[in-house]
Amino acid sequence: MSKFVIACGGTGGHLSPGIALAEALVAHGHTVTLFISQKKVDTRLVEKYAHLSTKRVPGVPFSWRPDKHINFHLRQTQGLIFSLRFLRANRPDAIIGFGGFTNAGVVVAGRLLGIPVALHEANRVPGRAIRVLSRLAKRLYLPPGVRLPNVRGVLIRHTGLPVRTEIVRLPRDEARAQLGLDVGQRLLVVLGGSQGSANLNGWIEQNIPALTAEGVQIYCVTGLGKGSEGVREFRSRSGQSVKVQFESFSDRVGVLMSAADLVLSRAGAGTIAELVRCEAPAILIPYPFAADNHQAANALNFEQQGGGVVVAEQSLATLKQEVLDVIFNDWLLKKFRINLHRMSQENSIEIIVNDLQNLATGTMPARHMRHAPAPSNHESAA
Repeated sequence: MSKFVIACGGTGGHLSPGIALAEALVAHGHTVTLFISQKKVDTRLVEKYAHLSTKRVPGVPFSWRPDKHINFHLRQTQGLIFSLRFLRANRPDAIIGFGGFTNAGVVVAGRLLGIPVALHEANRVPGRAIRVLSRLAKRLYLPPGVRLPNVRGVLIRHTGLPVRTEIVRLPRDEARAQLGLDVGQRLLVVLGGSQGSANLNGWIEQNIPALTAEGVQIYCVTGLGKGSEGVREFRSRSGQSVKVQFESFSDRVGVLMSAADLVLSRAGAGTIAELVRCEAPAILIPYPFAADNHQAANALNFEQQGGGVVVAEQSLATLKQEVLDVIFNDWLLKKFRINLHRMSQENSIEIIVNDLQNLATGTMPARHMRHAPAPSNHESAA
């Protein structure tokens, strides 16, 4: 059996697929260590996975602001030293990175020590970490249809994002019973990503009276430190009691999405993969300041495949009517679910696990993988 290091900390969108892949590798008899960040969201998310080995690696996100830029280089150097020490002591057979600031040190350390590296990019626009580090990798996993220019000599496989095993579609009534919600009323679930969204939280607060008056119950995950928790009760036009529940963090994402008639969410790749797994129709509000505007590209692809609709941040004034139009349109919701079911058929975890086992043992890759072109003579001379 082989030993793997998975670098996946910093956001839920990086950590969740890392956990999913770690559990699959462990199930195949391998040993896995997760490299995570020192952020609170990482600590909270790994609490329920005590059976997985984790290491908190020094590092902070990249920034051009002078003080943060200096701190970025300082912390990344600390991360590199930490990684070199760990890799020398434990000598894994392969390293897998899911992007983000926890990747740099361990990927560079792995290359220096001759340990094969694989990288996974889930967004429709590859992030800075993947673009920079891809030249050090032997494997690169990209979303279907996505290309990464100027990558040479790396094996590329187009596949989706691993999703944790507990995130599965449940019968709607069963999911609502677990959450203590009414099975007869429409349910809007609001998710701001692992960091939460102050704008979406604010939009919900402003529109609670209008939505509950129409009999729409709401379950909003605000994000850590971005809102108070609790349950409020309102009355619909017909006099029914309608619940609005706020929670700062949820480790029951699959239950929430299964219970929902409609999900209102940011457009991170991890959230979209979970929406697809749970076949949950969604209105996506891409975060406009995401690096390289990657959430807009993610959302557009989701809409084009028929999983839901996209509303721009600057169009929040129209969002209430959009929510009401979609959540009461049974024909449209059914059509979205049919499309989501089609989208959910690929087993990304098995595809990646099988290939990583080959990478760790030096086995030749499967024929379905594509070699990026090697440098030409002119490029080599340059």
